Amino acid sequence: MSEQTLLENELLDILKSSLKNCELAVTEPQQQQLIRYVLMMHKWNKTYNLTSVRAPQQMVLKHIVDSIVVAPFLDKTHYIDVGTGPGLPGIPLAIMCPTKHFILLDSLGKRVRFMKQVAYELKIDNIQPVQSRVEDFVPSVEIDGVLSRAFASLKDMLHWCQHLVDSHGVFLALKGQLPTEELQELPLGFTLQETIKLDVPGLEGERHIVKIKKQSVG
Repeated sequence: MSEQTLLENELLDILKSSLKNCELAVTEPQQQQLIRYVLMMHKWNKTYNLTSVRAPQQMVLKHIVDSIVVAPFLDKTHYIDVGTGPGLPGIPLAIMCPTKHFILLDSLGKRVRFMKQVAYELKIDNIQPVQSRVEDFVPSVEIDGVLSRAFASLKDMLHWCQHLVDSHGVFLALKGQLPTEELQELPLGFTLQETIKLDVPGLEGERHIVKIKKQSVG
């Protein structure tokens, strides 16, 4: 058995073990795709420094499981993942939610090239990697939700991303501990809709989704 196959099997075992402790339904083909994505990220990371997480075993928990636990809370169709880096959480969520569409926005060309290669090799047709600064990007479709993971403070996120959705859209900030101070500093025109505590098997520390709505004008 090749070294690559051994690693792939090890990573699948880590993923399966983690999924035993949560209610998320992940099919075998989805598991295979998620692990192939990790292997690609690990390979490219050696040259392009896509993520500070070096070990692929850690990527499974810190990047994959941490992303896919958000899937049950996506109830619309069109999402944009801002500051996505190598495609997190957008690519794992696209694998989990094949009927939803994800624009993956990052300002660095090497990350966008990587995401395009992932889309090609893994045949993921519901992602659109885009190289742009968020403040310069104008979506061609109506966005239902703005995702951000480790992108910025809530105040900065709303400032940079406010043009991406109207009052029908929602901002979904993926945070560790509940950012109480940041929530007290929400800009005018935005309201906290809800906070959701996530259970991420195998990861220490808290995880939350902070849902914020833009108030309708008039």
